[in-house]
Order: sequence, then structure tokens, then C-alpha cells
Amino acid sequence: MNKPVCLILGAGAGIGGNVAKRFAREGYHACLARRSDKAGLDKLVGEIEAEGGSATGFMLNAVEENSIEKLVTHIEAEVGPIGVALFNLGAQIGDRGLASTTLKAFEIGWRMATFGLFRLAQVMFPYMEQRGKGVLLVTSATAAMRGNAGQHSHAAAMGGRRMLCQSLNAQFASKGIHVAHIVIDGAVDAPDTLGKMLGAERFQALREKKGLDNDGLLLPAEMANTYFHIAHQHRSAWTFEMDLRAHSDLAWWNHASNPDLK
Repeated sequence: MNKPVCLILGAGAGIGGNVAKRFAREGYHACLARRSDKAGLDKLVGEIEAEGGSATGFMLNAVEENSIEKLVTHIEAEVGPIGVALFNLGAQIGDRGLASTTLKAFEIGWRMATFGLFRLAQVMFPYMEQRGKGVLLVTSATAAMRGNAGQHSHAAAMGGRRMLCQSLNAQFASKGIHVAHIVIDGAVDAPDTLGKMLGAERFQALREKKGLDNDGLLLPAEMANTYFHIAHQHRSAWTFEMDLRAHSDLAWWNHASNPDLK
């Protein structure tokens, strides 16, 4: 295969799936990896192929030892060179106070958000470094910038993710590898994430109140355009960190939960 590969870790129906579609439309072979719902994965692959693109789906438990390493090695050997990778794995375990956050729950957030990213970079960057180019896009969250009560695991995990991105950028930008940390500062209109967290009825009510024609929820297809743009910036003007939010939302630094504003 002569096509460059866009690898998506966390390829749900929201951000991951739409980024895969956007890159496939531009000639990339999309490799989509997700932990569960093979039917949903197959549907995404089918939708990409129906648009004339090419894609391959992989079931992946990113916490499992060597799972990420085996996937990257397989793709490089059997599918094609990974030109762009999106690390889109979430690590939200819900709103839990300190006493109700178990050691296991705290650790799983770190394993998903930070350790998984480290493993991906460690196995993938030698390929990119040898080619002298490559892009790693990392979906992040407001928790990387601000730790709220009840978000001990998530804030620690996402804060670690942000610092790891900075370290990777510091070492590899001069070697042609573009690392971008993308902060999602708001609710995303995504059935696989927000929809599951709220439940179908509450999710639809939120969409009707804030989303749809109101554009008050982040739309994954529009977000995918930004991801694609970042991945194709000229190296003289690379973006390292960008935040995305709907027009009607307050930015994280102006949010009412900030004690300085009370």
C-alpha cells in the first residue's frame, strides 16, 4: 500500500471516527482502534469505504501489556508508514471524591491517559524519526489545565498527558515530529462518550437545549477539520497547544467554578 496511514487510538463515533473520515477523504488509509463495540468499529470502516476511502479496524485493549506496541509494529510492517497518529483515549472515571477514588480507579486513569501515550510514542517515534517526519495529535481535556473537586484521577492523568506532550515536543520537534496537545474545553456532541455518560434521554435533552442548531456543543466533524489543519501545518509555524470550545461556552480560565471569580 502506498497510502500514508492515519492511526486513531480511541476511534469512537465522535472525535476519533470523524478524524478518521476526514483523513481518509484526503488519501490516508485510516487504521481505527477501539476497545469495545466491534459492530460500531465495523460500521465506521464501512462508512469510510462507502465514501471511497480505505480503512482497517482493530480491537485494542490499550491497557493490556504490549497491545499498543504490537499494533504499531503490525501496521508499519503490513499496512503502511504511520504519517499521523491520534491518541484519543479518554480517562474520565466520573465525579468521585478523594475517599471514593480507589487506588485501582486512580491508576487506570494514569494508565489510559499518560502511560498509554508514552507507550505509543516509544514504539512509533523511532519509525517517524528514521523518516524525518511524522505527526502525533493528542486529544486532551480541561482537566489538563485545571483540577476540580471530584476529578483527582482525571486531572492527574490529563495533567501528566500535557507534560508528557511538552517533553516529547522538546525532544522530537527538531527531528521533524510534530506533537500537538489539543484541549477540548467543553461538551462534545458524541454518542459514544457524552451520550453513554449521560444516558440516551439526558443526552438528547442536552442536544435539544444546547446543541443542534444552537452550535453549543462541540461538533466532531468540525473538530476534525481543525485536527487535519494542525497535522498539515508548515514546520515554520507549528501549533503545539490549542483549545477548542463552542462559541457560547466560557473558557476554562473564566469559568464560574474558578474561586477567583466568586
